[in-house]
Amino acid sequence: MMDHDVVVIGGGPAGLALACSLRGTGLRIAVVERQPADVLANPPSDGREIALTHRAVRLLQEMGAWQHLDPAMIAPLRAARVLNGRSPFALSFDPAGGAQDWLGQLVPNHHLRRALYRTAFEAGDGPAGLELVAGVAVDRVRTGLAAARVTLADGRELRSRLLVAADSRFSKVREQLGITASINRLGRSMMVCRVAHDRDHGGVATEWFDHGQTIALLPLPGRTSSIVLTLPAGEIERIASLDRAALGAELTMRSAGWLGRCTVVEDPHVYPLATTFAQHFAATRAALIGDAAVGMHPVTAHGFNLGLQGQATLARLIREAVSAGRDIASALLLRRYEAAHRLATRPLYTGTNLLVRLYTDDRPLAGVARHAVLRAGARLPLARQLISRSLMQR
Repeated sequence: MMDHDVVVIGGGPAGLALACSLRGTGLRIAVVERQPADVLANPPSDGREIALTHRAVRLLQEMGAWQHLDPAMIAPLRAARVLNGRSPFALSFDPAGGAQDWLGQLVPNHHLRRALYRTAFEAGDGPAGLELVAGVAVDRVRTGLAAARVTLADGRELRSRLLVAADSRFSKVREQLGITASINRLGRSMMVCRVAHDRDHGGVATEWFDHGQTIALLPLPGRTSSIVLTLPAGEIERIASLDRAALGAELTMRSAGWLGRCTVVEDPHVYPLATTFAQHFAATRAALIGDAAVGMHPVTAHGFNLGLQGQATLARLIREAVSAGRDIASALLLRRYEAAHRLATRPLYTGTNLLVRLYTDDRPLAGVARHAVLRAGARLPLARQLISRSLMQR
């Protein structure tokens, strides 16, 4: 007899969301995470702000996680604009019509993780049918026609009908399943820093591709914003090491005073940048979700949203199989999941990588090309509406 029906490796947002989405199915589910349980329950701030699409908000509401977010921590994203160098021209994106007047909602990543944990393990009827295996790493995974087996670092073995890898874009589980991935290490790092400022942001996000840097200003509650600065790794490390006063002056200068004087209110966090795309999203009795399947560049802010979408697709197929009394890890089910999620992610992944390549090229010809692309976008209102609708997708 199997120990579990589903074993999810990785207690991050995608893994926890899948556990939430499968509540009420009667399946025996285990979430394996090397971090301790208390860190999962109360994750520290990592500086990242997640821009949730309408669809992502709806999914969080349906699984019961949205209700566990503090409304004071949620900031509506009412519009977005893209700037190129010192050009005064801006390509703007606004809500595509309808009842909603926002493109998305900005929520701190650690608040989302806490809400998903509470939904999975504390809310409602509690963790019935759901087990958390925390504070222990995975040593080895094996899958076969009859079962999937997970050997933990402490020697325990878990058996399940389905194994789900949700353990980061550099997934060890993906590697052990024999699935290769395209990994693009960009040689740049991203620094995120929460600041207070003099001017009102109006709920508008600004993405500015300047000479030698990319900077994003994400509107947070009140007169605060998250500044996301991308530079070569060494330069980012130097800036992140500045004291708060010097860092505030540096960010004010690099943002050209767009929001007035910036005052650092939370220490910065630095993340090396790499994008990944798995060759397959499924194997025998196994599936990849979240960053283990697709690790997006943060420039489009779609990584978290695609992770939610992928787990929702897999959860829907599993629920249908449970209702029909079919195998929840059949080859047909996993092929359907892979086809649907590749269709949802591949065009955006490819387009984002091309965009990043164009907008991080400092050669004069690339600057001209960037300006031409933005101007072309401004002359194509249908294209702008399609992008806005993709952000507001339901």
